[in-house]
Amino acid sequence: MRISTFRLGAAALAMLLLQACASNLQRDARDPLEPVNRAIFGFNEAVDGAVLKPAATAYRDVAPRWIRNGVRNFFNNLQDAWSVVNNGLQGRGEEMGDNLGRVMLNSSFGLFGVIDIATEAGIERHTADFGLTLGRWGVSPGPYVVLPVLGPFTLREVSALPVEWSADPINQLESPLSTGLTVVKLVDVRAGFLGADSVLGGAALDKYTFTRDAYLQRQRSHQYDGNPPEEDAAP
Repeated sequence: MRISTFRLGAAALAMLLLQACASNLQRDARDPLEPVNRAIFGFNEAVDGAVLKPAATAYRDVAPRWIRNGVRNFFNNLQDAWSVVNNGLQGRGEEMGDNLGRVMLNSSFGLFGVIDIATEAGIERHTADFGLTLGRWGVSPGPYVVLPVLGPFTLREVSALPVEWSADPINQLESPLSTGLTVVKLVDVRAGFLGADSVLGGAALDKYTFTRDAYLQRQRSHQYDGNPPEEDAAP
């Protein structure tokens, strides 16, 4: 009996070791911080379930669509202004001109961007942030990183965050107003993803891996204008 028990325990230990080795072999090279990232991802999921998702659901259910559209347009107009700067830094004159035209039109005739007249006029958006600018300057994305509450990034984007925050006009306002607008923006962004929750939950065997791969693919596609090369260089 003791021999059988020993053999059973040894077999179980061997299985655990093999699984651990397989896990290490299969670890994505883009995500060397995966154990830490997974822990933060779990924390973010808990915060989302307890705070962000209920707030976003209430916002969607209570606020009329025209109000939600106006809020989203207002924040998009601020993003367009920052995109003017980044497209200029990237030497993209046409894209910078489009975004500049959008900002001027929406800010003057669209009630500071609340009404998106530029889209109705057929002026295309070319969203660009400083992380994308660094990428187009040749800075590699680096490893995948998950930040508490803020969510997924690459190391390149994390390094761009101080510039992003300092350039955000909302952060230049008085503290109560700045905090209030930041909360509204966060809730509005989360409300925009409510429809994807059931799809993500049903499609992903591993929600962390699904989210990571989708995010990195989106960022890579954006960097290469929708035509990324078949293989990335090492991060």
